[in-house]
Amino acid sequence: MRRFTAALAARFGLAAVLALAAEGANAQDPARIRIDAYALPNGLRVQLVEDHSSQVVAVDLWYDVGARNDVAGRTGFAHLFEHMMFQGSQHLKKVEHSSLIEKAGGRDNASTQYDITNYFEWLPSNRLNLALWLEAERMRGLNVTAEGLKNQVEAVKEERRLREDNQPYGRAVWEETIALFDAKTCYPYGHSLIGSMADLEAAKVEDVQAFFKIYYAPNNVTLTVVGDFSPAEAKALIAQYYGGIPRQSAPPAARCDQAFHTGAVRKQVTDDKATLPAVIALYRLPATSHADLPALELLSTILGSGESSRLNKVLSRDTKAALAAQTMVNPFGPRRGPGMLLGLAIANQGVSADSVERLLTREITLVAQTGVTIEELTKAKNQYRAGKIEERQRAFALAEAVQFASTYLGSPDAVNTDLERFARVTVDDIKRVAAAYLVADNALTITIVPPEKK
Repeated sequence: MRRFTAALAARFGLAAVLALAAEGANAQDPARIRIDAYALPNGLRVQLVEDHSSQVVAVDLWYDVGARNDVAGRTGFAHLFEHMMFQGSQHLKKVEHSSLIEKAGGRDNASTQYDITNYFEWLPSNRLNLALWLEAERMRGLNVTAEGLKNQVEAVKEERRLREDNQPYGRAVWEETIALFDAKTCYPYGHSLIGSMADLEAAKVEDVQAFFKIYYAPNNVTLTVVGDFSPAEAKALIAQYYGGIPRQSAPPAARCDQAFHTGAVRKQVTDDKATLPAVIALYRLPATSHADLPALELLSTILGSGESSRLNKVLSRDTKAALAAQTMVNPFGPRRGPGMLLGLAIANQGVSADSVERLLTREITLVAQTGVTIEELTKAKNQYRAGKIEERQRAFALAEAVQFASTYLGSPDAVNTDLERFARVTVDDIKRVAAAYLVADNALTITIVPPEKK
């Protein structure tokens, strides 16, 4: 949740990062990462990447639980736990976890997505023991009280007001886009990430404790450590801090049987915070691991990422119909199940939503007919390569890349081959995936209009 806005800024402000060698310049590719992966007897999966280029270490835990694990009547629990995990444990007071990291010269945070919840720190490498102990401490026994639960429910409600209710187009992006997925056949992705406020207010301490026992167990998490550390010392600390935490029964599986090409769907939303009309065009995509995703990611970049993108040139610069236009694949995080491509255009003053929608959908669907140029594809690939090179320069970014490869691509070693999937994409692939997924009968269109003036 905290990273969504930052992710949008990062994804759509990369025009200055394209000064890399053209496609095929292997000297510009990231260096191969050596990963020491193993598991403790209690099921904790560990991934270690030793890197002494700076005196920093990142500790990154991905729990295999997200909004997809919420059940009807108990939505929002995954996101609630992002807050609850900072409420103290047997040996820590409320928010003391973050205070100790800060005093050690580090930073910490957490985020909730549909498929995972992660908790992370980066700090001077001589305090690796502190970060590992703190994460083990709250995994071993979270302090769940009625007072703490009430406080965090209120915190989630305030977050909802900040991100959704009081932001122009916020509710449309966060809530209305859910209708792309059938709540009956694909409940994991067919309900709100932040959850129902009524469900959260009805939650009891025993509900929260049960959720913690099921999902916050060592056999349901992957711990990744990247940076300046001794592998032998790290393994000893991990065994000492985490080895005695008991394994729990495997959580119930989350099922999604979402059909594609079920017919065009339209919605209109009145947004009292908006002063200009806007249009959101959504298309169902396959899972992140699917062979078509690299082509779809690159197509999204060509369509709506940066000043030189097609949508920006046509909607904003040439026709001046839109104040802003962009596209993004999976704005709420990667998916092991079906995902989405989101196109957003905010109309300029005096321009109708219908006019903007025609231009937006025309540019998106035009790719299936005419394709893209080799120059556009090369630029998009270079942009992606730039991001992969940059992530190797920061311990936390690399830890996230290793976790992504392990969770969504099937193996932590896929961090070394992910770039190859994108390098193999051709202009024919772009045209093919556009024709397969970016079509009207696979879409949800949301028109956002300001209130009528009285």
